[in-house]
Amino acid sequence: MRIGIKLMLVVAAARVAAAPAHAQRQSLADRVGALEQQMYNNSANQDLLNQINQLRQQVTSLQASIEQLQHDNAQLKQSAQDQYLDLDSRLNRLEGGNAAPALPPVPASAPKAAPAPAKPAVAATSERPPSVHGDAGSLAATGDERTSYNVAFDSLKAGKYDDSAQLFLSFLQLYPNGVYAPNALYWLGESYYATRNFPMAETQFRELLARYPTHDKAAGGLLKVGLSQYGEGKVDQAQQTLETVVAQYPGSDAARTAQDRLQSIRLGKQIR
Repeated sequence: MRIGIKLMLVVAAARVAAAPAHAQRQSLADRVGALEQQMYNNSANQDLLNQINQLRQQVTSLQASIEQLQHDNAQLKQSAQDQYLDLDSRLNRLEGGNAAPALPPVPASAPKAAPAPAKPAVAATSERPPSVHGDAGSLAATGDERTSYNVAFDSLKAGKYDDSAQLFLSFLQLYPNGVYAPNALYWLGESYYATRNFPMAETQFRELLARYPTHDKAAGGLLKVGLSQYGEGKVDQAQQTLETVVAQYPGSDAARTAQDRLQSIRLGKQIR
């Protein structure tokens, strides 16, 4: 009896002694698991940090590329503007040169007259004479017309554009259908154009084209219509007119000037 009781006590004592060891083993496993989870979390956080750093580097690189592109674009715009201004300046000089024409010579078919007094060297060059058809008597009758035309023309050559405009108007009133009427219409338009009176200039050049569409100054007249429109700010209309000049008069001086002005207009549109 006593032996049985002792055995039960021994077993109970063994169970009590074994319980803390099991609990310790369980607690250690939990701690190891927690550490492993922490290590895993730390590894994931590190990967995330690495990705963030890579994204930051990419953003920095993209910003540098954008700044370089902006710089290049600004240089291209400045270069285009410089080209436009240079071309515009050269065209203005070219157009200004048309406003200083020379005196037209007497038509070859006219009867011989007394030699004219010597002219200064500046008047030595000449514009193409008007095409005149008729007998010698009819040609001789243009003497007073030629004198009136010369007075207006000399004023234009001297750069007195307001005076030349009035003189050409007077000439056209006296000789509305005269031999030099087409030339007078053209130079009247040039007188207005030189003083930047573009609407009046366009009106005169259009009248020249309406009355004398096959005259040798028709190409220049159409060119000046386009340039007058450009001066008025009618850029789209001017572009259409200048394209017509290039199409109708290929290879002419008027077509080349029109092509240069078209290039200037296109450059101007690109930099706006």
